[in-house]
Amino acid sequence: MSISSTLSNALSGLTSSARRADVVSSNIANAMTDGYGTRRLETVSRMLGNNGSGVRVAGVTRHEDAVLTGQRRLAEAEMGAARRQVDFAKRLETLIGTPDQPGSLSGRIADFEASLIAASNAPWNTTTLTGAVQSAQAMVDTINGISEGIQDERHRADTEIGRAVGRINSALEGLADLNKRILSTQPNSGEMAALLDSQAQLVEQIAPFIPLQSRRDTNGTLQLYSNDGHVLLSHRAMKLGFDQAPGMDPFVSLANGNISGLSLDGRPLRLDGSNPAFHGGELSALFEIRDVLGPEAQARMDAVARDLAERFDETGLDTTIAVGDPGLFTDAGTIVDPLNEVGLAGRLKLNSAVVPSEGGAVWRLRDGLAATAEGPTGDNSFLSAQIAALAAQRTTLSGGFTPTTRSVAGLASETLSLASLSRITGEATLSHTSNLHSVLKTSELANGVDTDDELQRLLKIEQAFAANARVINVAEELMDELMRIAQ
Repeated sequence: MSISSTLSNALSGLTSSARRADVVSSNIANAMTDGYGTRRLETVSRMLGNNGSGVRVAGVTRHEDAVLTGQRRLAEAEMGAARRQVDFAKRLETLIGTPDQPGSLSGRIADFEASLIAASNAPWNTTTLTGAVQSAQAMVDTINGISEGIQDERHRADTEIGRAVGRINSALEGLADLNKRILSTQPNSGEMAALLDSQAQLVEQIAPFIPLQSRRDTNGTLQLYSNDGHVLLSHRAMKLGFDQAPGMDPFVSLANGNISGLSLDGRPLRLDGSNPAFHGGELSALFEIRDVLGPEAQARMDAVARDLAERFDETGLDTTIAVGDPGLFTDAGTIVDPLNEVGLAGRLKLNSAVVPSEGGAVWRLRDGLAATAEGPTGDNSFLSAQIAALAAQRTTLSGGFTPTTRSVAGLASETLSLASLSRITGEATLSHTSNLHSVLKTSELANGVDTDDELQRLLKIEQAFAANARVINVAEELMDELMRIAQ
């Protein structure tokens, strides 16, 4: 081997070692960077004629376990969907309140019943009558507040859908731009690896909202699909369409056409039925809260309001009112109509006949809502009848409740139980998906940058660098010796 070929081999080794050190240092620096794939420098033997002539850098390879990453992303979408549903169930449970909480629905009903009993025991006492009216008003306010809270949650979900759609569209556009850059980038280069990292980071922005499947074609460009087969990114980025609602009320629904659905490149997506679009991710869960869980909760509260009002509208309970006139609880001042039940919980109102600030008088709670003058102050028969109406076992006719008889207190308790059951079931699902996600994430991290391994590689690189440097030094000494001999 000539001295010149020796120098060439050693210089190629130094170049390779320097590139390896650069790649390893990049790995260590990005050990905690999401979406970063471990780099490895690929080298091949350099040939000059039939003789070896050192080493040549073939490129930089980015390592990633695509299958494991895909499984982790699917688990992340499921976990996000479960978390959204649990959060809604918790807020609904808080709105209804447990019996031991001040201002809860059960507590308000109990207070109203207790105040009626106190008034019945002292029907001549204006203070107890006033207390009963105030308790009735507090109960109505609580039912109104729960209804308003449910619509706020639906509007919150609608707003979150709008934000998610904007974020997804932005990420898809970014992925399409990166695909174009990948086509014009040399394969197995450092720039290619950086572009793939950027794509992985953008995919992570979409993954919690939509369960994803991905693949790369022979050109290295990324193609993205939803788990149920909708194309999101191919030769171009698809665009999701959605219009946020300015507000929300019980009459706003997808079926009524006064609220936006979801479209993909102008094609409406089906969001209901057994296989809704993008099922299993946060986006699907938000639509379920807005269009299914929220309306179901509203229907149950409307059923509570209807049940309460109809008990006091019962024929013969108040002999002073005419047929068709409302009892103690009204639909914004009129008698409750079963055919107009939607949103009743938000419209429920105490009859103005017993509200002094609206021209009424508290003694009508004792003498009858349409009484024109006070009756015998010791007569508690109407008060006792109202107490009996609250405790009567009636069949709940709407709201999705089972066909059994309940008192008002029993109906409120079952309403809370359904919300609690939804929360408990959701928490069990969330726990399972969180554990699965944690296991997959741990496995994914284990396949990522191992700083201990990278430091060991640096030691080997240092040794290789020193060996090649020593070869050059020896070659220099040989040349110096030859020059000395020639003189």
